Amino acid sequence: MKTPFPCWRTTGVALALLLCAGVTRAQGGGLQGAPAAFTAECTSCHIGYAPALTGEVNWRGIMAGLDKHFGVDASIDDKARQTISAWLMAHASKDSRYAKSSADFRISTSAWFVRQHDEVGSKVWKRASIKSAANCGACHSGAARGDFDEDSVKIPQ
Repeated sequence: MKTPFPCWRTTGVALALLLCAGVTRAQGGGLQGAPAAFTAECTSCHIGYAPALTGEVNWRGIMAGLDKHFGVDASIDDKARQTISAWLMAHASKDSRYAKSSADFRISTSAWFVRQHDEVGSKVWKRASIKSAANCGACHSGAARGDFDEDSVKIPQ
């Protein structure tokens, strides 16, 4: 039986996807107990990435570089930054397969992610229907439920 994950609404944006991969579920992770600051700040622009998808080093790097967050200024006030950082650190992956840092702190460039998607060609990620490796819901219809079963993957054209 699959664990249900909560879904939140943010400023005009329905959080339709929760990136809680099978590894996250196995670790008891997900977005349960996420602070309001995480929901308000992080999911207003993209899906909420579960803390267990990467380790403390990556989360520290991401939070330290919010002024240049993957090409966007995502600066937040100190209180929100401290609250979100504390939650991310408390729930970051401790498993060395997922906790290993990536050079640019992206989950989609981490060794485990690349290994899991090694059969997906670079041109596929650039399709208008997908846009990037960070758009899990494009191929994984069950992403909102934390379901990333390979048998249900449908890569859009």
